[in-house]
Amino acid sequence: MKSEEFVEIGYITKTHGLKGDVQVAFSYHEPEKLKMNAVFLEIGGKMVPYFVSSFKLSQQTTGYFLFEDIDHIDKAKALVKKRIFLQQKTMPKKKKEEFTFKDLQGFVVVDLQHGELGQIESVREYPQQFLATVNYQEKEVLFPLSEDFIEDIDIANRILKIELPEGLLDVYLS
Repeated sequence: MKSEEFVEIGYITKTHGLKGDVQVAFSYHEPEKLKMNAVFLEIGGKMVPYFVSSFKLSQQTTGYFLFEDIDHIDKAKALVKKRIFLQQKTMPKKKKEEFTFKDLQGFVVVDLQHGELGQIESVREYPQQFLATVNYQEKEVLFPLSEDFIEDIDIANRILKIELPEGLLDVYLS
């Protein structure tokens, strides 16, 4: 499965109790809306499915999982600090007005002048703006996610069409 088929929802912070439960810190803003029958952990560069026996949300950003076949603290310790993902297709659908710049992670960026730049690897939020990161010609390129530069967002096909300011890519490529 390709990495764009998955969405990171949090990571395992520590074990909880002796029966194999793990504590999860959610990065997804509404974990109560997620369907978590199975989650995926990135192990050795591969997405490995874990089936959820039980799940409890204790706070808005913290929850506890018990996975099938993880029945002891020693087995659970191996999962600490692993990132947790869900398949993109199982994520709750957002209404167009609920879409944010952070949701652009994984979209393919197409510049009107330079063509396809690559996939957005991360979106960083700063006090004044959001910055997207793509790898273009083996260089990490940052550009602002500003309505001034965005031409179109195709949510269904996960494509962001932009028109970058003149010379921005040259700064990274020279």
